[in-house]
Amino acid sequence: MLTPQSRAHINTPRQAALHPAALHPVYARLLCAELQRRGFAPADILSGTSLDWEQLHGSNQFMGFEPMRKLIERGIELTQCPWLGLDVGLRTPASAHGTLGAAMIASRNLSSGMLLLQRYAALRQNLATLQFQYEPEFAAVLDEWMDLGSAREYLHCQLLGGLVQLLTALTGQELPPMLRIEWPFAKPEWAAEYQRIAHHNEFGFPQLRVVMNKSLVNSPSLAADDDALQRLLRECDLQLQRLQAGGTLRQRVFSHLQQVEGHMPTLQDMAEKENLTERTFMRHLQAEGTSYQQLLDDVRQERACWLLEHTDTTVEAIAHALGYEDASNFSRTFKRWCGQTPREFKMSRQLSGSKTN
Repeated sequence: MLTPQSRAHINTPRQAALHPAALHPVYARLLCAELQRRGFAPADILSGTSLDWEQLHGSNQFMGFEPMRKLIERGIELTQCPWLGLDVGLRTPASAHGTLGAAMIASRNLSSGMLLLQRYAALRQNLATLQFQYEPEFAAVLDEWMDLGSAREYLHCQLLGGLVQLLTALTGQELPPMLRIEWPFAKPEWAAEYQRIAHHNEFGFPQLRVVMNKSLVNSPSLAADDDALQRLLRECDLQLQRLQAGGTLRQRVFSHLQQVEGHMPTLQDMAEKENLTERTFMRHLQAEGTSYQQLLDDVRQERACWLLEHTDTTVEAIAHALGYEDASNFSRTFKRWCGQTPREFKMSRQLSGSKTN
């Protein structure tokens, strides 16, 4: 049973310390699969994003938040379905959550599984942490450590839909009648769609909060297996250790680039930092499905989008800060990334914000 004392045994590291804002590409693949089911071709799905179809489906390296946000916006634009995250989440199989999902299924009961989700969430995403409340009712609360912007409703819906599917597989019970969800945004016109996740939904709260019926919290797992669980936990621990140690070369380079202020280091600089020759450095990145230029572009794109959306910094100043000598060159590159010029992007963000307000 979950108790306040249980938390003393859970070491949940600040996920931001493991690697920059990112998530496992399986969640982008699930969105792509849903769009394909609706008849959209890969070229249409990825239009206006910086993603490559083969790389997205061929690598398990974490992807940055900004490319995911662009993919979400594209998906909603194509489908004209603002509750798209619900549809994707409710189609998410337990296997999509990897070793963590398998460990939750093998745990003894729902409460044990939820503690594993809290402990190992960083294996699948680095956007938020999960906390528990015990009085006056048991609730799971999502602690976001970054602004999810236009992707917030989608990601919350995909997360909750996937969680409902996972806990249904774990308990065999019908979850919607046993959940009450407090959503951190205003009640949308399509609020009736949320009944598919929980029969009781409330809106306008500061955080996403999922309140569970007490009879559900201690439901036994249909596939409880102590031997399998121990093997899966060892693998989860190994994966978490690798993340805490800096992860793969791609993750280390990406993390370092995210922390750089001013001009980005050259390929030679990064190779020397990793104690590798340039040739070996490039070969290792290629083996991980990426290149130094791609990582530079990913970081520059995320930083440029954030600065344009959240600050009054000029396009010229942003270009200089990202290492571009010529603002026009930066604008051409940005349009290739996002399908809009920097000024068009900024204007669209401002219009979107005014509609939200």
